[in-house]
Amino acid sequence: MMRNKKPRSLRNLLIIHEITFLLLVTATGLLGGLPAFFWQHYSAESVRINSLIYVNEQMRGDLFRQIQEAIRARLLEEPQALALYGEYSRRMDGHFNNLRQNARSKEENQAIQDLQASYRAIQKDMNKIFTDPYIVSRQVRMKILNPGFAQSMFGKFEAEYQTMNRILTREHDELALVLERWTSYAPVLLPIPLLLAFLLVLYARYILNREFVSPMSSVMAGARAVSHGKLEKELPETGVEEIAQLAHAINTMARDLEESHEALVESEKQAALGALVPVVAHNIRNPLASIRATAQVLDDSEDTEELKESKQAILDTIDRLGRWVNALVSYLHPLKPNYRLVHPTELVDAALSLLMDKVNEKGIRVEKLGWGGKIQLNADPDLMEQALYALMANAIDASPRDAILKISLVPKDLSLEIRIHDQGPGMPFEPKSNNLVPGPSTKRFGTGLGIPIAFKICQRHGWHLDFKSEKDEGTTAIITAPVRISEEIKE
Repeated sequence: MMRNKKPRSLRNLLIIHEITFLLLVTATGLLGGLPAFFWQHYSAESVRINSLIYVNEQMRGDLFRQIQEAIRARLLEEPQALALYGEYSRRMDGHFNNLRQNARSKEENQAIQDLQASYRAIQKDMNKIFTDPYIVSRQVRMKILNPGFAQSMFGKFEAEYQTMNRILTREHDELALVLERWTSYAPVLLPIPLLLAFLLVLYARYILNREFVSPMSSVMAGARAVSHGKLEKELPETGVEEIAQLAHAINTMARDLEESHEALVESEKQAALGALVPVVAHNIRNPLASIRATAQVLDDSEDTEELKESKQAILDTIDRLGRWVNALVSYLHPLKPNYRLVHPTELVDAALSLLMDKVNEKGIRVEKLGWGGKIQLNADPDLMEQALYALMANAIDASPRDAILKISLVPKDLSLEIRIHDQGPGMPFEPKSNNLVPGPSTKRFGTGLGIPIAFKICQRHGWHLDFKSEKDEGTTAIITAPVRISEEIKE
């Protein structure tokens, strides 16, 4: 079977399945990791912006307190004023360092620089006023006492503070807007990785089923069909490379077996014909020779009685030949038993009833042993009566006058023996299954096919037929049948 596309191997299929599994794990990780990453990132950003806003507010308050405390200390001419002034300056420097460390954007850094520059300008003005903390002129004192002095100094810082505050407030509002958008999109975005994972599972299942499971099921079903003798069944060579090769091997094997089977059947037919031809020739040649000899006698005979006897001899020979041909056709015809549960006594009695005229004619006494059992057998009554008829007919023909014919039913472990014993001189030959060559016989009108037909019927039933014969002691035909009380055999 030619294929246009080379199938992938099972190894590649497993690799695809593993990749799909990794993608499934990745999709699951995204499903759980992306929201966590998002919330962690924006939470950290929110904390950073709030921290900048807090430091900015704290720095504004510290600067206002620095100016107020420095003016008060300077007016009171406290010696600690200069130390307090320096302490506030260091705190402000710490605030600016904190702002610079947490700043992320260029705009934030520029606003911090402008804020620090305004503070340096205020600090410069304050340094001029407090150059000599122990000498204060009346003019400087009056300037400090002016309520607008502190406000004018703080106003230089306030503008930059408001700029920084607006930047941070805007960033905070933008972050809140992003969080709000993510929150609204979450019901739509979060199921996407889950849907992707579901599609990956379906895809992996589809690929595995198409490339491995279904082809393997087809191969197994085809192999069972081949094992039951359906050699003509062609398996589809689909799926992964290994399955396709297995199907191809089974197809090749089935074709080889079919060819071998046909050759074997032909050989068996030739062998059967080889065995049948001599039998047919023998059984036809002898009657024809008898007819020819009798016909030659008719030419020279003028006696009316002799002519009548010759005519009857020819008719008897023709009838015998006809019976043999009919028996041969019956033997060669395929048997199709119609099984059902029957009692063996019914089979024997039915066959024996057809032979009672011969039994009475020869004064034979029939003894039946084991007739009280209730064992049932699976059998075709018509065919089995025919086999029993042939065996009992042979026994009656072989029996002398006033003899005893014993028919026994002998139960065994899982079988039943049907024994037919006569008191004849014993069989002059040993019967064998499938042997059509007639043995020596004392019967005038026998066909020689009774025993072969009985063999064939027993074999078709799965039963066994055997003979025990002793010279001058008689012959016993033994049919061994399995006991089956279960349901009937179906053909």
